[in-house]
Amino acid sequence: MRATRLVSLLLFLQMRGQLTAQELASHFGVSVRTIHRDVESLVAAGVPVEAVRGPAGGYRLAGGYRTKLTGLTAAEADALFVAPAPAAELGLGGVLANARLKVLAALPAELQERASRAERYFHLDARGWFRAEDTVPHLPTLASATWQERRLGARYREGRRVVQRTLDPLGLVLKAGAWYLVAHRSAGMRVYRVSRFVSVRIRDDGFERPEEFDLASFWQEWSRTFEASRPRVEVTLRASELALRHLPHDLQRGDGVYTVGFQNLEEAFRELLKFGPDAEVLEPQELRERIAATASEVAGLYGVREVR
Repeated sequence: MRATRLVSLLLFLQMRGQLTAQELASHFGVSVRTIHRDVESLVAAGVPVEAVRGPAGGYRLAGGYRTKLTGLTAAEADALFVAPAPAAELGLGGVLANARLKVLAALPAELQERASRAERYFHLDARGWFRAEDTVPHLPTLASATWQERRLGARYREGRRVVQRTLDPLGLVLKAGAWYLVAHRSAGMRVYRVSRFVSVRIRDDGFERPEEFDLASFWQEWSRTFEASRPRVEVTLRASELALRHLPHDLQRGDGVYTVGFQNLEEAFRELLKFGPDAEVLEPQELRERIAATASEVAGLYGVREVR
């Protein structure tokens, strides 16, 4: 879009200094005539772009002009104004609100309306349906310690026990509505579910963050290992199109028969029972018989004598 290109053109001149119209056209993939029109639009908006004539000429920003909007594109402006809920949970809601106001004030008029409209049309709700939500009263403290690179003293619930831990917080991850803390302690790298912290205290001493540590890479590898270690039950079933819209089928065996993976038989039972006749379990036999028995009990409650 033209608004995006105008902002990018301004920032490009700010970063690179003087550039010819041909260099700008090649960079943005447009014609030289389009660059001339874009420069005219910037000048009309009050941006002091001046043309330097001669063999070494081109366009540059006059008088050391610098925009307050460094590095922000139109798409990024949109994103900044969509769904600040996770920031609020981290205790940064007020900070984000102030930042958004400052950014909005610095945006060119053409982008102000675009950014303001974004939050009217898009909303992020990262939490899942039909499950108890995590209670995370200690999340702002954990976020503060992570940001400041300060060591934590914490009490954490492991099963029925509450254990003491001294942690170096390296990052927070929001996964399907649940927050996780990635931290280092004497036993090595660990991942902690934030809702299981009983108490946390930021200590006076800091810690040195490992230079090679990358949060996204660590989480990707840890998630892969965690998922591979989870118990898994494969269920063979015949499913309708309706059921398949909600079931992540791993393999189609033909004639409407699919293989679906579940964590265990209990999860498979709960998930497949709700589809009724739209999902018929073929294997394992234990699960098939359990669903059939449950269907008979339900039919009995409603006065149906025989389940076919």
